[in-house]
Amino acid sequence: MSNRWPIVVVTGANGGVGYGICQRLLVQLCSRQPADALPQRYATHYDDSADHTIPPCEGIILIMACRNEKRAELARQKLYHFLDAHVARLQVQPDYNGYAGSFRKNVKIEIHLINLSSMQAVFSCGDEIARKYPYVSHLICNAGLASFDKIHWPLFFKQLLADPIGLITAPTFNLQHAGELSLDGLGYVWQSNLFGHYALFRALEPIMSASRSPLGSRVIWMSSLEANPIFWDNEQDDWQLRRTSHSYELSKYQIDLIATYLDQLALRTGRPNAVRHLIAEPGVCSTNVAAAITGPLTDFIKVMLFYLGRLFGSQHHTIQPFKAAISAVHLALVPLALVTFWVTESPSKGRYMRPPVRFGAETGRWGDERVGVTEVKQWDVHQSDAPRLLEKIDTLLREQRSHEEEPQEFERASDRM
Repeated sequence: MSNRWPIVVVTGANGGVGYGICQRLLVQLCSRQPADALPQRYATHYDDSADHTIPPCEGIILIMACRNEKRAELARQKLYHFLDAHVARLQVQPDYNGYAGSFRKNVKIEIHLINLSSMQAVFSCGDEIARKYPYVSHLICNAGLASFDKIHWPLFFKQLLADPIGLITAPTFNLQHAGELSLDGLGYVWQSNLFGHYALFRALEPIMSASRSPLGSRVIWMSSLEANPIFWDNEQDDWQLRRTSHSYELSKYQIDLIATYLDQLALRTGRPNAVRHLIAEPGVCSTNVAAAITGPLTDFIKVMLFYLGRLFGSQHHTIQPFKAAISAVHLALVPLALVTFWVTESPSKGRYMRPPVRFGAETGRWGDERVGVTEVKQWDVHQSDAPRLLEKIDTLLREQRSHEEEPQEFERASDRM
């Protein structure tokens, strides 16, 4: 193994958007200059004269962090077959230069088991990866869930009349089960979406800081168009989201806050090996998991509505997981100078702060995918909540680590300010 190959961990990699991320990442790295690494149209401030190319990644270790070993193994074999078919198509093209075949020989896909609703399983996975690999260059926090309960019909009809495109893009009428707890007695959705991933990052942080990849080290947090602070004011004392009926939307919004704040801390250090934190969202995607929940007929109607929404101008309906993966893969490969939005330069203002952004998967009317940006909602209102929330998370993580037989030294993120 080259000591400069990317080593990428993707949670929830055996299906849905996670599997799409793995597919797209492998396809992109078959090229010396991946298209997803190029500046997207949002990057209006970049220097045209600068060299924004990345060094070729001549190999990769792709780590699928999954809960079910059987499904993960099946997905791994499918990924190898998918990659072989893609390379075979490239090899018959007249301008083929041999690079994809060389890259394929250096692809290694590994499986590590993780259950984000069990801290013991999270710590075990993190420690196992930290022992086995010399470094990790990317952690893509993709796995997530919602505990759907019922539809709030008055809100459904209100949104239908006021915002029909929003109805099929970021619905506000879905209610989730309240009071569900994880194996550790924590908020189930909160732990599965946010806390488990944060604990995994902290377990991997030392070897992420040691990354030798020219891409540096990056944590990519998968948020959602449904991330919404409108329920936040009533949940200040319910930070684990145990009592709310909107645990999914709020857990994703907490991800927006925490990831933004962690990236600000990383940039303030000025260290070249600081671990960056970036926020991606996949747009509106249709997956087999959703189909299993809603049933085939309802899922078919839903997908047809997605296509109709795209036809009428929605840019967020990516629909296919491979297209939805563009935002995460772009953030994994693009030069970091092109995605540092929260501090920028202006001839009139000098160095100044801008609202932080999420990088979203978008499509044109006919499905051509691209990356766009949206501001983190109400950052000016809730930015002071981020350090307070992180303080609580750090304290809880220390407590959970202390339950282990061999507790590790733990430093709070807020202590590094």
